Amino acid sequence: MNKLVDWKNRLKKGHMLSVIGVLLIIVAILGFFLYKKQREYRQASENNYNMAFYELVDYVQKVETYLAKSLISTTPEHGAETLTNLWREANLAQSYLSRLPIESQELENTERFLNQVSDYSYSLSRKNIYKESLSQEDLKNLKDLHGYSVELQNTLNQLSDDLNSGRLEWGELTNKGNLAFAQQVDNVSKESFSNLEENFHEYSGLIYDGAFSEHLTKGDPKGLTGDDISEEQARQKAEEFIGKGNIKDISNLGYSENATIPVYDFSITNKDNATINVSISRKGGHVVYMNSNRDVNSEVISQDDAKDKGKKFLAEKGFPNMKETYYLKQEGIVTINYAYVQNNVIVYPDLIKVKVALDNGEVLGMETTGYLNNHEKRDISKVKISKEDAKKNLNKDLNIESEGMAIIPTEWKSEILCYEFKGKVDDKEFLVYINAENGREEDILIITNTPNGTLTM
Repeated sequence: MNKLVDWKNRLKKGHMLSVIGVLLIIVAILGFFLYKKQREYRQASENNYNMAFYELVDYVQKVETYLAKSLISTTPEHGAETLTNLWREANLAQSYLSRLPIESQELENTERFLNQVSDYSYSLSRKNIYKESLSQEDLKNLKDLHGYSVELQNTLNQLSDDLNSGRLEWGELTNKGNLAFAQQVDNVSKESFSNLEENFHEYSGLIYDGAFSEHLTKGDPKGLTGDDISEEQARQKAEEFIGKGNIKDISNLGYSENATIPVYDFSITNKDNATINVSISRKGGHVVYMNSNRDVNSEVISQDDAKDKGKKFLAEKGFPNMKETYYLKQEGIVTINYAYVQNNVIVYPDLIKVKVALDNGEVLGMETTGYLNNHEKRDISKVKISKEDAKKNLNKDLNIESEGMAIIPTEWKSEILCYEFKGKVDDKEFLVYINAENGREEDILIITNTPNGTLTM
């Protein structure tokens, strides 16, 4: 009898142990599941904060750019456009700033700065819209704001480096936000803006064209001439472009119908076993894209030599009269923008990008989308004002370094014939475009020279 009771007790204990074991497993699974969900939520939050931060960095850079442009604009029309864009970018910067996980009190000075930029630029744009020129006091205030924007941009760039390197995390920014964001702009004086109106009304501004590399890509491509070709004909075009004697193997990758320009894609292995991707347009059999990636471990040829080799390559491939404009160098490879030249007029919409290796000058890539979308013979006879008259519309502080003529694109899918003046104001380089037909200031670009290239904004 005692043995029976003992056996039942052990059975109960074993059953309980099983139950406890199962419960522990369930708790462990739930714990892991909750940990995983918490980690996913934290990662999603980090991603959102990163997105907001880098959008903020981008918009603050645009604020600095438009402030710089506003300082040398001489016509109310272009001034209104620049200031309206400045108003919009400052508002967007405020929006993304508010999404960061930092107490609003810690960001008060930065928010106040962006708010002042927004309100003040709106106020001045209204003056320009009504054909009223900016006063010297207005220009002084804009110059002060530009100085503060440069300091804020430098601070954000440092923060970006710290975040990318892992030296700083978003949780730490909650405590460091005051030093990181606000310190550089806490000297902005409210007194400078005492003349601002207390209430501002909504205004839907014009949209900035952007740099000329963002050319037209819609509508019927004007430079895409010829009849439709077959895949086999496109294959022959690709072989001719690379050179049959240099090809070890070629394979068809299919037809990209939904591309900006519908193309046949090919992968080529050359005699050095390098892979070259080539895209040939269905209409006309034009080379739209060519690219070969290889490591470049030394820089032997100069930037000028690379430009010459790129220009020679284009001429040999059926693209004469191309002039180098801006370039960017990365990891021993320089990518150069070439624009078409018609009768000494630079036609910026007709752009071709060429990638040149700096170890031996080999052309590793080419992209012709801009050229094929826009190229045609232009009417350049609509010059109604002289170059000297155009100069009268320039800012008096612009120290002119070079001058010429150019055709620039607009966001309205049109083109404008302009005088192009390159010059400096306070060690900052600008390109100013004056309409050759009516003398209006059409656009201003800032030239940024870096160790790795010359770019425009």
